[in-house]
Formats: sequence, C-alpha cells, structure tokens
Amino acid sequence: MLAAKHLNKNNRRLIGSKRTSPHKKLLSFIFGVITIFFLTATLTTLGPGYSLTSASIHEVSHLFSAEDLVSVMGKENRYLQQSLPDGYEEPSVAPVLFEIATNLDPDDPRSLLGRELPGFSLFDGKILTAGEGSDYTNMPIESAPPMEVLLAEREASTERIEELDELKQTFSEENKEELPVTVHIVHTHNRESYLPELQNSKEALHESVNITLVGERLGLELAKYGIGAEVDTTDIGEELNARQWDYSQSYDMSREIVQEASEKNDDLQFYFDLHRDSQPKEVTTVEMNGESYAKTLFVIGENNPNYQENEALANELHKRLQDQHYGLSRGIFAPNTTGGGKNGVYNQDLSNQAMLVEFGGVENSLEEVYRSIELFAKVFSEYYWENQESEE
Repeated sequence: MLAAKHLNKNNRRLIGSKRTSPHKKLLSFIFGVITIFFLTATLTTLGPGYSLTSASIHEVSHLFSAEDLVSVMGKENRYLQQSLPDGYEEPSVAPVLFEIATNLDPDDPRSLLGRELPGFSLFDGKILTAGEGSDYTNMPIESAPPMEVLLAEREASTERIEELDELKQTFSEENKEELPVTVHIVHTHNRESYLPELQNSKEALHESVNITLVGERLGLELAKYGIGAEVDTTDIGEELNARQWDYSQSYDMSREIVQEASEKNDDLQFYFDLHRDSQPKEVTTVEMNGESYAKTLFVIGENNPNYQENEALANELHKRLQDQHYGLSRGIFAPNTTGGGKNGVYNQDLSNQAMLVEFGGVENSLEEVYRSIELFAKVFSEYYWENQESEE
C-alpha cells in the first residue's frame, strides 16, 4: 500500500514536470530571442572597428551623474552613501539600457533626427562652452574638398606675403636673442584661405595665401611677449597628393609633423592646430571699438585620454578672452567622435596642452584675423607667464 502511494506521488511529480516543461521552454526561447536582439543592437550601435578605450568609457559614464556613481559604490561601502544629497533617487536602469541598445537619447531629439534627415548628423557635436550667439545652428563646418579642388591654382594678391616678410625682417633686427621654443603651431588643413584675399574664386583655398600666414603671424606676436614658437608651414595638401592619400588623412600627415617636432624639442609645451571655419561672416565676426575682428573657436576632441586637460586649457583661454574682449570667442566645441578629425582625436592625444583653434571664416579678411591674433597672443601670454611663475 505504501509503495503504491509513493508511486502515485512520483507519477504526479513527473506529470507536473511534464506540464510545466513547455512553459519553461517557451520562456527560455523568448528570453533567448530578447538577449540576441539586445546583443545585436548593441554591436550594431558600436559599429565596425570598435575597441574599448578610455574615451568610450567616458561616453558611457556621461549617462550617469557623480551621485549615481557614488550610489553604486555605496552598495559595497555604506559610508559613501552619507555624501549623497537629501532626496536623492537612484536612477532607473531601463533608460540607460535603452540608450545603449538603440543609441537614441530620449532627452536629445537630435539623436533620432540625425538618422532620418540627410545632413542633420553634422549637428551631433556638443557645445562644451557657449560664447555669445553660439548655438547648434552655427557650429563649425568641416568639409572635405576633392583633391582636384584642393590643389587647383587660384589667383591671390601677394600683398599679405610681402607684409609678413617685412614683419619678420623687422622682428629679426629688433630681437637678436633667440627665445626658447615652447609652442608648436601646425596647420592640418593648410590650404584653408579667406575669400577676400583671393581673386575671382568661389573656393577659399590657396597654396600660399592661407591659414599658414595666420600661424606665422601668431608666432611673431607670441615672440613679442617672450614666447618662442615653432611654426610649421608644410603644404600638407601637396604631401597628401604625393602619397596618394585622401583629404580625410590630413590628420595622419600632421600627426607625423607634431610627433617629429616633439621628439626633436623637449621644451615644447603647447600644440596649436590652426584652422578657419566655413561659416559666413555674420557668424565669425564681431565688432569692437569700431573695428571688425574674426572670432575664435576652440575645438576639443573628446575621444582621447587628454581631453579633460585640453578642455581645461581651452576653457581658461575662452574665459580670459570673454573677460577682456567680450564676443571674440565663439566658445568650445566637441565634434561628433564618429566624424572627422580621426574620429574625434585631432592629434590631441599627443599632449595634454593641445587644441584646435578656428580663426574666422571664409568671408573674413586676413586683416580681421590678424587683429584677433594680436588679442589672442596677449591673452595666451598672460596665461603662459602666470603659470611659469607658479611653477618656479
């Protein structure tokens, strides 16, 4: 009798397990499909060639506040939770997982529109610090001209080149003592020019009357304040053509230049890459004391381990420009890390005191740019010498 009861119990358990087995299988199947979908979406979002870097960790950390991170660490060390503000609520995991899986930010409509509207992805960058009148509609535009357009011969007045030669001669006669070189200036897009300096041209590009004149003028202005600068005027456009490289590889070329300069001179501390913007004159010009000046704009690449130090330097210079010459700086911009500039690096991983600076736009004249260079050199020299004294 007991054996029969025991057998009946086992049969009931077996039957019960058989009844629940299809449900378990169905749930396992559904969970598996969801997991595969999530992993596929995540891998698609990351894109090809993805690798885990400090910059990618930084991007993920942007989804959490400092309080959120303290809260997570407080799970293991309760003492840390004492620093959390009153009324703090732990974040919901669902929105974070949704953003990671879809690359869509519910709080930023651009993340959706940029995938639906052609050209809208140009506005995917971030304004780190906004200057007067700066917003997402007038951020810098970086276009890649075909090589035949870049290298085409154009007429330009030689007046600016002759003027610069005279300034160099005057300076060399007045300053016989050589200065220690601590600033390196390069021009990754060296043929970027200014339309008022060209003759009958719709493209602001030229082989000699271009942004390199701005770099040389900056070098002379810095020398007035006792700061030695090394100005590289390599025709990167021509070098690209010689190697049969694309225009998108300009930063690979300038990287070689910066690395070589750094290896040759241990005294180099600051690295400036000078450019000009493609925005119209009303965006890139400010009137001060009855004269027009070309606005400056700092561009910081966030996809490198030095971005915080470089951003701090740009912030300091922007603040000083705003305090002394309000409206001269358009602010600080961080382009989309998946775009140009070698995916948001701009060679700024080579130094923690490196930045890209835009001086004016296509419709500015070199005279307007030179006025801004004088003010920029003065502001930078004040910052430079203050820090030199604090280190001594």
